[in-house]
Amino acid sequence: MSWLFLFFGVAAEAMSHVALKETDGFTKPLASVLVVLGHLAAFVFLGQAMKGMPVGIVHALWAGLAIMTVTLLSAVIYRQHLDLSTWLGMALVAAGVATINLSQGHSH
Repeated sequence: MSWLFLFFGVAAEAMSHVALKETDGFTKPLASVLVVLGHLAAFVFLGQAMKGMPVGIVHALWAGLAIMTVTLLSAVIYRQHLDLSTWLGMALVAAGVATINLSQGHSH
């Protein structure tokens, strides 16, 4: 169940960060509310994930998965160009997330 909460936390965080661009400096109320609620939801979900997983593991996975998700969503939604070095960085983040997930140093 911790993994489900972690993925919900990543989704909420990514949605919030992508919506942040639409706030226009927090001058657009609907987008601004979406950002605040997304961050609150992310922390609630992450708190639940930490009930069954170590804090450091949750944080590392959350950060890595959120970076990849926000970058990919930004490429699709805002048509932001991703160059070769960005894709290489994403691959390294994915490798790090996979390494943490496969680690024997924590339990699922």
